[in-house]
Amino acid sequence: MRGRTPVAAMAAAGVLGVAAGGWPVAAALAGDSGPPTRTRLASVLGDQRWAAPEPGSWTMPRPAADGLPPVIKSIETKEHVVFLTIDDGYTYDAGFVDLVRKEKVPIMTFLTSTYIKGQGQYFWAMRNAGSVMENHTIDHPDLATLGPKEQKRQICKASEAIEKNYGRRPGILRPPFGSFDETTRQKAKECGIRSILLWSAEFYNGTSGPGTGFNGFARRDGGTGFKPGDIILMHYRKGLAGQLKTILTWIEQAGYRPAAVENHLPRSLGGDAPDTPPAHG
Repeated sequence: MRGRTPVAAMAAAGVLGVAAGGWPVAAALAGDSGPPTRTRLASVLGDQRWAAPEPGSWTMPRPAADGLPPVIKSIETKEHVVFLTIDDGYTYDAGFVDLVRKEKVPIMTFLTSTYIKGQGQYFWAMRNAGSVMENHTIDHPDLATLGPKEQKRQICKASEAIEKNYGRRPGILRPPFGSFDETTRQKAKECGIRSILLWSAEFYNGTSGPGTGFNGFARRDGGTGFKPGDIILMHYRKGLAGQLKTILTWIEQAGYRPAAVENHLPRSLGGDAPDTPPAHG
C-alpha cells in the first residue's frame, strides 16, 4: 500500500541506501532526527530511467572555447519538451516525492548542501525517485561577491557532501541567484563541475514573482508561455506537491511534456547523453 512500508522493507531500504552512498534511511531507523514523514519516504526505492531524446531532434550543448564550464540557459530542441529544475532544499513535502514517483516526473535538484544534515533522507528519496542531485553551494551565497578561495570552498565542499551522501559527485552547478563571474567558472572546474545550468523561465511556486502574482510564471526573455527546451526554475517550498500538479497541468495544456535535462547534456558537460549522439535515421 502506497505510503506504508513494513519494517523489513525499511531495513532493506537502509541497506540499499548505504550501498548507494546514502546514509539517511539507515540513520533514521537508528533513531536519527529527521522529518516525521521518513517512514513514508523509505518506500521510495527504484531508480528511474528517463527516455532519451529522439535522434536528430535536438542540438547538443557544446563545451566552451576557453575550456571552462559553459553556461547553459536552455536546450535547443524540436520537441515540445521543458525541463523542471528545483533549487535549495529547506522545505520538505513527502506528498511531492510520492507524486514525482507515481507520475514519473523527471526533475533535477540543485541541492544546497547544508540542508542534508538532519533531512538527508528526504533527498535520498528524491534521488531514488529519479532526481539527479546537483550543486547549489553549501549555504547559498552570491558567488560573484566572494573571493576565489571562498568560491572554491562553497562549490567543492557542496560537491563532496552530495557525493558522500548520494553516491555521485555533481557535474553541474547552479549558482545561487544565477550570479557568477569568471572566477566561479574557474573554481567550478577545479571542483569537477562540467557545466553551469541557469534557467529560461521561473515558476514562482509558493510565492509571488515580479509582476506575476502568487504562483506566477515568467520568462527571462520577457515573452509568455513555454518554448521548446525551456529550463524552468522552481524551489522546494511548502505545498510543493500541489504546485507541481499546477505546472504539470499548464505544461500538458500547452501541448508540452517534461523531459530529463541530463539526457540532453553530454557526459563531458555533466549529463548522461553520449558525447557523440546517435545518427538520425
